[in-house]
Amino acid sequence: MNSDKDLRKIELNRVYHSDCIELMKSMDENYVDLTVTSPPYDELRNYNGYQFDFEGIAKNLFRITKRGGVLVWVVGDKIKNGDRSLTCFKQALFFQTVGFKVHDVMIYKKKNTPFMRTNAYTNCYEFMFVLSKGSPKTFNPLKVKTARQGQEMLPFNKGADGINKKILGELKPEKTKTNIWEYATGLHGTTSDRIAFKHPAVFPEKLAEDHILSWTNPGEVVFDPMCGSGTTCKMALKNNRFYLGCDISTEYVELTKKRLEVLSPKLFTQ
Repeated sequence: MNSDKDLRKIELNRVYHSDCIELMKSMDENYVDLTVTSPPYDELRNYNGYQFDFEGIAKNLFRITKRGGVLVWVVGDKIKNGDRSLTCFKQALFFQTVGFKVHDVMIYKKKNTPFMRTNAYTNCYEFMFVLSKGSPKTFNPLKVKTARQGQEMLPFNKGADGINKKILGELKPEKTKTNIWEYATGLHGTTSDRIAFKHPAVFPEKLAEDHILSWTNPGEVVFDPMCGSGTTCKMALKNNRFYLGCDISTEYVELTKKRLEVLSPKLFTQ
């Protein structure tokens, strides 16, 4: 296991036991192509009692992100006494002050959320803030099949009178997905790795994979500074990207390594 004293030279395809700010300080500038992470927010979960310095993390993430690189920040809000904290928006605004652009505000919709509210609609989503250092250098759009295909009369140049003019056009068999992504949660939805649920807040493997495929190409570097159960690292490795993980909890570092070892035992026998 890597500890703070080992941070003089960062190696890829490694999971570090460290405070993530200290790890990032030991990394070169413009080092990471993509970060996908879900930080502890609003004390909604007990992460072994650890706290995190959001502003310090945000500043260091900007420094280590490559020009054209992307940070995906998956976060929600605490609701207390009927009042939302709006922590997620406060964080997004701070990311802008350190230099990130808010490239997109995406929604992670949960198909099977159990959290009911007595006086409001069921909350079934978290935000995925897609933050970029300049304009994203890579975008590989995920596609879905269109409901209709072939030629038909399509509207264009809708004027002030609200009347659609139409012209013969062709509907393509596929279109780019919307920015609302829906995933099943729980065992075999989030993941089939039963061991992952030793962590209190696991996000879906497909969520991490979809962002990795969207914003990077094979051979690029994917980082998770608070890797928890190791989902981002696992999906980066599975899709031929270099991964770099970090967690302040020894327990979660070992959890991540166990999940990764199944995919690539050679990395853990050196």
